Amino acid sequence: MAFALALSLAGTAVAQQQHADAHFTPRVPHPAYAVASGPVVAVDQAHRNFHRLDGRYAPFGKLLAADGYRVRASGAPFSAQSLAGLNVLVIANALSATPGTSAFAPDEIAAVRQWVSDGGSLLLIADHAPFGTAAKELAAAFGVHLDTGFAVVRQNGATTANVQFRGRMLGQHPILEGRASSERVKAVQSFTGESLSVPAGATALLILPGDALGVLKRDDIDTLAHGGTVPGMRIGGRAQAIALPFGRGRVVVAGEAAMFTEQDFPWGDRVGLTGDDDQQFALNVLHWLTRLI
Repeated sequence: MAFALALSLAGTAVAQQQHADAHFTPRVPHPAYAVASGPVVAVDQAHRNFHRLDGRYAPFGKLLAADGYRVRASGAPFSAQSLAGLNVLVIANALSATPGTSAFAPDEIAAVRQWVSDGGSLLLIADHAPFGTAAKELAAAFGVHLDTGFAVVRQNGATTANVQFRGRMLGQHPILEGRASSERVKAVQSFTGESLSVPAGATALLILPGDALGVLKRDDIDTLAHGGTVPGMRIGGRAQAIALPFGRGRVVVAGEAAMFTEQDFPWGDRVGLTGDDDQQFALNVLHWLTRLI
């Protein structure tokens, strides 16, 4: 519990530094739908979400609106009633009121699972610690295991948690192919996340390399980068995003949140949709969830 609380406090410090990029302008030359005529996408704001439509996920909302989706915030607990009429439910970095526990009540998890099984589409995003713990039980309802820590790789001569997925690190799936060659995803940049299992029937979209390591603390990343050793688990072959048909519905689970939005920091750094093909990846995810591809 003390460890979870420390991570929660660390997350609070990060929250004070990350801001949605107010100047982000989506690049959608050929929208999938006429303005505000597409499927309804609800972004969860009922579970202490670090990323909300009226906050750090505002650029994500702008992107989907530019593609014609009807985007709205959802402030109600999950139930058959609150999910009725939605085409896609997006949950980004929910947090529990009690560190170390699920952000979702058992009846909420059951409601979301049934809704997806009946034909709904879920985009569940659970970032590095402490967000994995908060979403672990919901992910498990779909057979997905979250490691709840930080995924670290050796890439371009450096130890990093900012992973560029390209080549063999990209899976084979319609999300990565898009509707035409112009929508094909060639590289995706993530910005510090966790790893996911790839259950039977799922497809790994973003595949972690064989020497990837899962560690518990953000400080462990720096220790490894400076040649030190830390406790960890081998996570090579696990994923940072997967796609999964479930009943009559569809699920995408991602272990990193920033690649779906655009954020900046006081010292000038930017992360998110403008990295590599991240914007096209986000659009393709929604296109698959809404059965355009």
